[in-house]
Amino acid sequence: MPDFAHELLHHPGLVAGVDEAGRGPLAGPVVAAAVILRQEDCPEGLNDSKQLSAARRAVLEGEIKARALCWGLGVASVEEIDSINILWATMLAMTRAVEALAHDCAHVLVDGNRCPQWRWASTAIVEGDAKCLSIAAASILAKEARDRMMVEAAATHPHYGWESNKGYGSARHLAALREHGPTPLHRRSFAPVAQLSLL
Repeated sequence: MPDFAHELLHHPGLVAGVDEAGRGPLAGPVVAAAVILRQEDCPEGLNDSKQLSAARRAVLEGEIKARALCWGLGVASVEEIDSINILWATMLAMTRAVEALAHDCAHVLVDGNRCPQWRWASTAIVEGDAKCLSIAAASILAKEARDRMMVEAAATHPHYGWESNKGYGSARHLAALREHGPTPLHRRSFAPVAQLSLL
């Protein structure tokens, strides 16, 4: 389970954790979250969002927002993903998430193997959402925010099953792409969309 060991390495100063959701889907934005937790008031049960049930994530999302020192979200649009590629769009969303924090931080812990090119001192932690409480909290906020966006988008584009697949390339999603073509929320730069010759 994640703990505060990585945050404590970078004291004094406020330490933020950052994670993203939505690098792999064929549709929708990429969303990042940044969280500065209070060590003395940290919600119990924080973990990699993929290891939690939807119901548990929803509960923890509310607790994180209520009890963290601050949190912020950053979004990179489908247009930005197609323009600069998913890696740099992810870095952009992470930067926007940290910029959205109500407090500046002395250090940022980033899930993954690289950090954005930004003004903050930072450390990349592979599988950080399973090791670091601040990153785990960020992973929950990012996933919950993006999942809501895709459920809302499913009401406008009902054929693709986004309310359940959240834009990933499920069999239903791919079949609907072949039948109905891409929507404005589809990533034209992603091979499964481009290879269908629907553009």
